[in-house]
Amino acid sequence: MFSAPRRRLLQAAALLPAAASPWRIAHAQGTVLESTRVINGFAAGGTADAASRRVAEKLHPAFAQTAYVENRTGAGGQIAVQYVKSQPADGATMLLTPMSMLGIYPHTYKRLPYDPVADLAPVGIAATFDYGFAVGPSVPDRIRTVVEFMAWCKSRPDRAAFGSPAAGSSPHFIGILLGRAHGIDMTHAAYRGTQPAIMDMIGGQIPAVCGPVGEFIQYVQAGKCRLLGTSGARRSRFSPGVPTLVEQGYKDLAFSEWYGVFLPARATPELVQRLNTVMRAGLAQRDTIEGMAAVGLEAQGSTPEQLAAALRADTERWRGIVKSIGFSADT
Repeated sequence: MFSAPRRRLLQAAALLPAAASPWRIAHAQGTVLESTRVINGFAAGGTADAASRRVAEKLHPAFAQTAYVENRTGAGGQIAVQYVKSQPADGATMLLTPMSMLGIYPHTYKRLPYDPVADLAPVGIAATFDYGFAVGPSVPDRIRTVVEFMAWCKSRPDRAAFGSPAAGSSPHFIGILLGRAHGIDMTHAAYRGTQPAIMDMIGGQIPAVCGPVGEFIQYVQAGKCRLLGTSGARRSRFSPGVPTLVEQGYKDLAFSEWYGVFLPARATPELVQRLNTVMRAGLAQRDTIEGMAAVGLEAQGSTPEQLAAALRADTERWRGIVKSIGFSADT
């Protein structure tokens, strides 16, 4: 999704002068809030939760005296978005969400309970990541690539299934597209986040899961599952030994995604800019970069305008993909 020039632009935007300490930023731009919440729509322990916590850590003391994370799960991340849009636009509540809930859901839900553009004010990108496709112990150990897994599914139609963090999300469609490339109608199981799906995969309830690469790292290292492929244009630095889907012959399946931070739509430009400046300062700090990397995320700041542009581009790209798949969440 992010070209090399665009990556460099976002990386440059994330860097602030060393002298611009969070405390100076706060006093230069406005009053520190008593508290603020970072809302995300997925279960604790996953990458959305980890990214939210890293962002929240850096909002104290520059933006708020207290900053904490709240996981409002359900409806594939919609509940969190719907909740934040209804909150006062005073900076006390913000949303951290992957692109899917805003860029893909408008194409899959006829009655989406929010408008991604009208109901939210973009603040900035917090992190970028690739997806991974992994299999668990119910899949024979000889299966080491996505192509081999699909061949196995073809011979075992009853096991042609996978899980993802949400119906209508990027990983859901990646799994469907992989199956279609082999003439297989993959059965999809939607979960409230990738971690619950991985637990079922490890337990043998489902054979495979598609989700953020970082969600699998600890389980791959423990030998509990095998990562068969990653979705980026290049190999993930978090799993350099795993070939990309493009390398395995799926030429059109190069996908990366972002976690973005948004305020309710009525937030003033001054508040948006203040939060963006504090957030970018935190994302540029080494402990944040390393903390994000520990769960397979690239700390990746941006301006509000760059996040808005990324959302527009992704919304348009996924329009055609969803139409080709023919998926509707309302049926």
